[in-house]
Amino acid sequence: MRAEGFHVEDSVVPSVAPMRRALGIPADLLSCHAGFVDGIALEGHVPAAAVKRVLADRPAGVRGLAVPGMPIGSPGMEVPGQPDEAFDVIAFGGGPHRPYMRFVGGRPD
Repeated sequence: MRAEGFHVEDSVVPSVAPMRRALGIPADLLSCHAGFVDGIALEGHVPAAAVKRVLADRPAGVRGLAVPGMPIGSPGMEVPGQPDEAFDVIAFGGGPHRPYMRFVGGRPD
C-alpha cells in the first residue's frame, strides 16, 4: 500500500476483533488483516487498485472491501513458482455482499 502512495500506520493490538466490529466487517468475510482508509473498511489482502477505485467511485452503500482467505498472488501473498489465483474483492454494506472487482494475482481481470 505504501508503494501505491497510501500512508500506512501499523497498529499491533492484543485482539483485532473489537476493531473489526467497530468497522462493521461481516464475520463471513474475515481474513488476516483489517484496516480503514478515508471512510472505507478493508479486510484481507485488498489490492491497491480496488481501494483507489472505491475511493474514486464511492458507490452508494459500500462501507468496505474484503478479500476472504489468502489467495496466492494477492498483494503480500506472492509465492515464487506458484501460479496466481483468481479472486474477487467483495464489497459489503448497505445490502448483500457483492463482487466489486476480480483479480488474478494483483492484476485486475
